[in-house]
Amino acid sequence: MVEEMRQIADVVADRIETLILDGVLKPGQRLPSERQLSEKLGFSRSALREGLKLLRARGIILTEHGRGSYVAKMMPEPSTPLMHLFSEHPRTLYDLLEVRALLEGESARLAAMRGTDADFIMIRRRYEEMVALTQSDEPVELREHARVDHAFHLAVCEASHNPVLVHTLQSLTDLLISSVFASLNNLYHRPVQKRQIDRQHARLFHAVVDRLPEQARRAAVEHIQGIRDELQDIEVEEQRLLRASMRLNGW
Repeated sequence: MVEEMRQIADVVADRIETLILDGVLKPGQRLPSERQLSEKLGFSRSALREGLKLLRARGIILTEHGRGSYVAKMMPEPSTPLMHLFSEHPRTLYDLLEVRALLEGESARLAAMRGTDADFIMIRRRYEEMVALTQSDEPVELREHARVDHAFHLAVCEASHNPVLVHTLQSLTDLLISSVFASLNNLYHRPVQKRQIDRQHARLFHAVVDRLPEQARRAAVEHIQGIRDELQDIEVEEQRLLRASMRLNGW
């Protein structure tokens, strides 16, 4: 009897792990109640408890008194000094954009291939939230705009159904939001660049939900590379103006 219960617990744990790997249960997400989980998985509540006990021992599920059980985060929080260096140092921005082009290009391609109707509903919702901010007559705090922008890109990534890719991007959330903030701060007040970014987002959105994998990958990569090129052009122009000013002042 004990051995049978142990085997059932292993099956329960495996089913829950599959839900996590498939992105149904996400890192940091609170688990449904025992009743809901037992009904969904088709096991008794005693078997469910044994399965959850196994997952706690493996560090996959965390339980807090009075708050319930949660899916553990895949990666630890980054160290504060290193995060500060990465987020504040100007040269790191271009490194981040390189990483974004690699990861988001592939996640967009996979999202167009593997995304479900539910995924596309979420992507559309995040896209419309972003568009609403860009068209708002009210002043929008730039960091809020960066958060909404990042949420759209993350929704596309989650539709890839590649948990390692999703968790990698989630682990870089603070850094990625800082790169989005820098892009918006330097480019979005310029009408030409703003229209270009809006068009790039639209192309990415439509390519993913229309299930066009290569167009989606290309749209994501061109979006990131376009931002990089614009920022580099601004940097070159600022350096040119600085040199001209120094010459005028006899330096």
